[in-house]
Amino acid sequence: MDPRLSVIDTRLAGIKRLIAVSGGKGGIGKSVISSVLALTLSRLGYRVGLLDLDLSAPSTHVILGIEGVYPKEERGIVPPEVHGIAYMSIVYFTGDEPTPLRGTDISNALLELLAITQWGSLDFLIVDMPPGIGDISLDVIRWLKKAEFLVVTTGSKVALETVKKVLKMLKELNMPLIGVIENMKLHESSVVNEALNEFEVPLLGAIAFDMNLEDSIGDVNRLLESDAAARIKEIVVKNPGFKLEQGR
Repeated sequence: MDPRLSVIDTRLAGIKRLIAVSGGKGGIGKSVISSVLALTLSRLGYRVGLLDLDLSAPSTHVILGIEGVYPKEERGIVPPEVHGIAYMSIVYFTGDEPTPLRGTDISNALLELLAITQWGSLDFLIVDMPPGIGDISLDVIRWLKKAEFLVVTTGSKVALETVKKVLKMLKELNMPLIGVIENMKLHESSVVNEALNEFEVPLLGAIAFDMNLEDSIGDVNRLLESDAAARIKEIVVKNPGFKLEQGR
């Protein structure tokens, strides 16, 4: 048994709730929602961390405009505080270069990151999950024993087919589900709600397509003033699934 697995449990012991944001596909806004969710919870007065585990295309540092800020070494790695949140990303180890890792090498890199990161005491840790539903995602799910899942989708038939597979996998693994957010909604439609009926998972709300969102990427103040961020805050405030006492 890899000794790092028990170390991960120790590293996460001071976290009250761990919310893993998943979706199965790229391009659905999972990283933006992860970033804005972390910022929103922080602005509501919680101690929050954000962990980007999307090794294939980490982007939360771009979304939050994080430059020139790095973790410190102190019996492990201590995440820097950026915009009021403790921040850690695989990009600190891969840089902006492509990561030529495959299979077990990817799992090993993610396992190492989880084992060395010292989060301390947090109310919430938001995790931007790896894409897909393959071995890498299954490994992370197995390691993050405290995780509760927030699933992101769009109204696209292709995205919904993948999300249904994600939900089925999480249900079979008995992982707790906070619910689903429909992102980039273009028009009124019940297609997402209908797709969720068989899983008995709540649709927490929809975020309309925000044409101005791209211009706010990299500028936290503008990002939080966007229509999308306002809607995310509304979803957080109205849904009991985001209350601190809901954690396991």
